[in-house]
Formats: sequence, structure tokens, C-alpha cells
Amino acid sequence: MDELLAALADPARWRLVRLLAERPRPVGVLARLAEARQPQTTKHLQNLERAGVVVSQRTGQRRIYALRPGPLRDLAAVLNGLADAADQAGETYDRYGLSVQAERLAAREAGWADGRSFRFHRSLAASPELVWRHLTEAELLARWWTPDELRVSELVFEAWPGGRIVHEYRDAEDADGSDPVAGRAEGVVVEAQPGERLSYRLSPRLPGGGVAFTAHLDLDLRPGGAGSGAGTELEVRFRVADSTVDSADFIAGIELGFGQSLDKLAATLQALQTNQADQALQVNQADQVNQAGQAEHTDDTTTGSTT
Repeated sequence: MDELLAALADPARWRLVRLLAERPRPVGVLARLAEARQPQTTKHLQNLERAGVVVSQRTGQRRIYALRPGPLRDLAAVLNGLADAADQAGETYDRYGLSVQAERLAAREAGWADGRSFRFHRSLAASPELVWRHLTEAELLARWWTPDELRVSELVFEAWPGGRIVHEYRDAEDADGSDPVAGRAEGVVVEAQPGERLSYRLSPRLPGGGVAFTAHLDLDLRPGGAGSGAGTELEVRFRVADSTVDSADFIAGIELGFGQSLDKLAATLQALQTNQADQALQVNQADQVNQAGQAEHTDDTTTGSTT
């Protein structure tokens, strides 16, 4: 693919490709139509042939070149895939950009966003006890508690009243910590009723270390949902306080970013349930095979005794 792209990147060769798309043509005609000298045209055509995009054959005194559509279709498929991926990524990027612009215009004085609230709801495919573990145990929290394209780099969550919270994250591809920290927040747990209710305060930090705003989060869990009695309905209330003028970019990302994190939580729990179901099925099948083998062995033994 790289060789094909390199071959097509030259304007003169691209002109020849367009001419050959109309019909196969000899070198002399191609040179005249491309307004180029024949030796140069021959060299360009040889490059295109090495890249696999054209083929040639000699007919009498002439060499006729023809365009091969397959490599171009393969390239088109790759480009379409990239465009589709960019559409998805760009939509999120554009949404955040518009939100940032709006919030920056609104952030004119301290307290400008105080009282702003957000609500989130997710039906989760796990018991309240398992959901609670994913909300409070650092190892499990790290699997979902960042938006897409980010990873947790430091995490402390002490799940008792007065317990400390630290949540730091980086770009997902920043494996060695060479890029600046993407975000850091510190807070404290206010209420912790295992399997039922969790409340805490969390303050994102500005690049200079100051507090951007304080988020008050209340998470309520109740049994049910997820299509079965084994699921959990999770309700999250997110309220903004102590907002500074410099908090606009942070507040602009709350709905999108926290929503993405909750989606990752839902996907994580769904995958866990699916894996458990697959394992249970495999165990059940193994038991059936063993039982069948034991029954066959019993039959053989009984037959032998009778004989």
C-alpha cells in the first residue's frame, strides 16, 4: 500500500492514471496527451507497473499500458475506512469544541457555573454488590474511570466517609509519562453505603495546581434492570460548585466525558457477565460429557458382570 501511495503521489503519474482509466493506451499517445517527453513517460509507467497499478504488453512495435482497478479499489476501501473512523472521532471532537466555546463565553466571573447539574442513568448487567466494587476498588475503577483515549495513571479511592480520592489520567498512548498529565482531581468521600449509595466531592486541578471547581457526586444503586433481576440501575447526580473562570474547559467536558466513562463501565460489566456465562456453559458441557462417560462405563461393567 505504501508503494502504491508513493506511485500515485506524483502529479505526472496521477495524470497517466487518469488517462489510462479512460482506456488502455500506448506510450507514445500517453506522452502526447500528458504533454511530456516519451522517456519520462516510460519511466513513470514503469514505476506505476512496479506498484501494481498498471500492466503492459507489447503489440508489434508498441507497448500498451492498461490500468488495474483492483489496487485502486483496495486503496479506496482503506481511505473510506479512515474517513469513517475520522467521522466518529471528529463528531466527538467537534461537539467538545462547540461546548468549550460556549462555556468560555459564559465564564466571566467566579461562581459562573455554580449550581449546574447533570444526571446520568445506566442499566448495568451486574449485581449491586459487583457494581459497588467497580465504583470503589481502585483496580476495577481504573478499567473505566476515564473517557475514551485516556488512561488512569494514579488512583486512590478510600471508600469510607472522610476517605481520600486521587484521580490522575494521561493520554492512553503515553506509556512512559513523557507527555504532560491530561488531568488530575482530588477529593473526599462523603457517604458510603455498600451496594446502595456513594457520595463524594472531587475537585479537578488547573495546570498551576489550583482548583477548577468542585464536583458533588451522588450515586444511587438499586437492584433490577439490564433485562433481568440480576442487574443494577445506577443513577448519578453531578453538581458543580466553586467554579472559577478558568474552569470552562473542564465543565465543557463533563457531560461527554463522564458519559463515556459510564459507557465503559457498562461495557466492562457486560463483558464480565458474558465471560461468566461462557465459562458456566463450558463447565455444564464438560459435566454432561463426564456423566455420559460414567453412564457408558457403568453399562459396560454391568454387561461384563452379567456375562
